[in-house]
Parts: sequence; C-alpha cells; structure tokens
Amino acid sequence: MSPSVANLIEQRSRFLSFVQRRVRDRNIAEDILQMAYLRAISNADTLKAGQSADAWFFRILRNAVIDHYRHQAVETRTFEPWEPGTEPPPATPDLAPANLCPCVAGALREVPASYREILREVDLAEVTLDHYAERTGITRGNAAVRSHRAHRSLRKKLMAHCGSCAEAGCLDCTCRHSATPQ
Repeated sequence: MSPSVANLIEQRSRFLSFVQRRVRDRNIAEDILQMAYLRAISNADTLKAGQSADAWFFRILRNAVIDHYRHQAVETRTFEPWEPGTEPPPATPDLAPANLCPCVAGALREVPASYREILREVDLAEVTLDHYAERTGITRGNAAVRSHRAHRSLRKKLMAHCGSCAEAGCLDCTCRHSATPQ
C-alpha cells in the first residue's frame, strides 16, 4: 500500500463526517466508508504520481454515496408497490430455464452469448455478481455493465416478440407466441 493511501486511514473521522452528512445515518456511513477503503486499496494503482490522494479518495467516497442511493432507489421501486397490510405475491418457484415462459427462453437464445451467460448465472442460478466477475476474470463494474446491457437486450427481444405481454413480466404468459418461441 502506498504511503499516500495509508495516510487516508489516519483521516477516517474526516471522511466519516463527509459521508455521514450525505446519508444521515452513522451505521450506513460506516459501511460506505469501509467499502470505499476497500475500493481505494484495491485500486491504489490508479492514483497517479503527483495527484492528491485526498481528492482521489473523495471521488471514491462520492461515488460510493451515489452507489448507495442508486441501490436504495432500486429497492424502493421494487418494494414500493406493496402497500402496508398487503402481502406480496408468493415467491415464484425456482426459475430454472425449464420453468421459464417459452417466450423468455426463446428471447434468451437470441441475445449474445456473453449476455446469455450472465443472465443464466446471475439471474437464474442466483450467482452473485462479484462471484461471476471473479470467475470470468472481469471487474465487478464491468460485470454490472454487462448485466445491465444483457437485461436491456433481453427486454428488447421480448418486446419485439411479445409486445405488451412482456411488460407484464412473462411470469403468467398469455401471449399468442408462448407456445412457439422464435
């Protein structure tokens, strides 16, 4: 670890205060700071000679806070439809490829192989994105981008194939194509 990165640890209270002002919860701020330290240590080689380590780390912290809020927004969008007192629908059975709607299975065959691989492993087999990235030798960020693009590609194929039925999620497919995927 470079001396300039090591000096960042000595400024822990300063960085914690910076994060806490943005998230308002000390425990969350602690978690974000720890993740930022991990990122800094693993990406220490990106700190250029003559570059301020403080400024570099503040960028890492800002990105970590942004990531926190993005994750929180996804959770909100996911769970917002459930009003208090209502039960969410029962969990779907294991979504192994055999249990997929034929439209999804057909569309999955049409996406590029690298997208098909990440969709099958991360979404269907529930392998973590970190584990997928490690296994394939890519960064977590690259895996996240690939996953996003794979979802977008699959959605595009489904919309072309099924139209509005795909908007309903294809879990209870009623589209006229479900018996004959393209």
